[in-house]
Amino acid sequence: MSSETKPWSMAKVVTASSAGTAFEWYDFFIFGALASTIGQVFFAGLGETAGVIAALGLFAAGFAFRPLGAIIFGAMGDRVGRKATFLTTVSLMGGATFAIGLLPTYATAGIIAPILLIILRICQGTALGGEYGGAAIYVAEHADDNKRGAATGWIQSSAAFGLVAALLVIYFTRTTVGEEAFLEWGWRVPFLVSVLLLLISVWMRLKLSESPAFKKLQEAGEVTKTPLREAFAEKESLKQVLTAFFAFMAAQGALWYCAFFYVQVFLERNLGLPGAEVNWIILIVTLVSAPLYVFFGWLSDKVGRKPVMVGGMLLGLIAFWPGFHAITEAVNPRLAAAQEATPAVIETDLATCSVQFDLIGKAEFTSPCDIAAKTLSAKGIGYSKVASEDGSTAVRLGDNRVAVTDTGDAIAPALEAAGYPLSADPDEIDQPTLYFWLIVFTVAATALYGPQAAALVEMFPTRTRYTAMSLPYHIGTGWVGGFLPVTAFAIVAATGNIYAGLWYPLFFIGLSVICALLFWKERHGQPLH
Repeated sequence: MSSETKPWSMAKVVTASSAGTAFEWYDFFIFGALASTIGQVFFAGLGETAGVIAALGLFAAGFAFRPLGAIIFGAMGDRVGRKATFLTTVSLMGGATFAIGLLPTYATAGIIAPILLIILRICQGTALGGEYGGAAIYVAEHADDNKRGAATGWIQSSAAFGLVAALLVIYFTRTTVGEEAFLEWGWRVPFLVSVLLLLISVWMRLKLSESPAFKKLQEAGEVTKTPLREAFAEKESLKQVLTAFFAFMAAQGALWYCAFFYVQVFLERNLGLPGAEVNWIILIVTLVSAPLYVFFGWLSDKVGRKPVMVGGMLLGLIAFWPGFHAITEAVNPRLAAAQEATPAVIETDLATCSVQFDLIGKAEFTSPCDIAAKTLSAKGIGYSKVASEDGSTAVRLGDNRVAVTDTGDAIAPALEAAGYPLSADPDEIDQPTLYFWLIVFTVAATALYGPQAAALVEMFPTRTRYTAMSLPYHIGTGWVGGFLPVTAFAIVAATGNIYAGLWYPLFFIGLSVICALLFWKERHGQPLH
């Protein structure tokens, strides 16, 4: 930042950039939070279960298109400028979100409704692919060299603010209008009110000027005309792109989504905690996380990006396995006790058991072995598999052997008779233990994510910074993080161990720790040019 820049100018830069990014995260998160409702409204023709699966698949589509947005808007940001690009991305995201609130439902328009929804969802994912890089770069290129981590930490915290806003708007709308009205028309409210946030974000960003680093490029006539070639075809730049992905972005996608999203699936689906209870738990943890992003960004200005971020990775690597075990004991102690006293065993023809990896929600796993594995995994119950003597399939619970039908309906009553609880009892939760481990996960995730924007910006030259840093970021968060839930479930169903899904994030975190120590060079505090 130049010596003439006034203190309030930096505050305005950070506020406008963070507010716009928080708004885009709000748009993105409300879709995920309303997946069940979206399934009923837009995919009614598929049936309830298939509709929810289709809605979750559509949520994943937003992740899938983020790298495309990173390429499109990254190139635009390096050729046209930072300000114009993130004005475009916030407008595209906001316009698509508002339009979702105006769409006809399946009941009124048939197949046209989900087709229009898919198009708008792709627009959302593409816009988000260009937003993060623009906001992070804009703030970093304004900040003092020795305060870059703290300044960009606000961009990281915007994800927390966006998630909190999405959860609060949905909660208050549902409780105000009631579930019946919410399903009929109230679901539109969270999408429609986003237009107010859009107008505020656009107004704030219009007040900003172009970043000083990009201005210097323009004045010197050195703005790149081929950002994609310079970023990905030239050896040194490509090396930095690969280093960014393998040294910390792969870990970030795995660690952050495990700490904030997979843990929700685990609490609700595996441990039987009511969804509303899970929402409030995650809301509290998310509020705790917001200042930590800025703190760890500030700390990285003092001691370096690498020690703080690798420290976060190591903490996640150490904490996830014992932490998830401890959370099971804290949230559903009766489940843990029943699992110990009466372990479940699937007796089956092992050749009929599939690896239930279903990325788009269309595959059918209908063998008796798959039905038994899917039923037990969904209830958070670990199991082992052994070959049956006659090739039939049954679930053995102590002395009780339950034959598996085409639907698996007989399994649930047998589990209840064996002492397995139908759901977790909120009154039995060991709250201190639960929150202790969730906050440990949060510290690990924020230590990695807080300094990340500054670390990415410092790795690339101004000419290709937008393009080069956006792609590894969105592959890490969009693909590694976005594919975590479905991959983890497939691993659990294949192994019978409800904790085995953790090997997915642990693999990527471990890979990043090794690559960071071997290949990543510290650059904190150095001039960006």
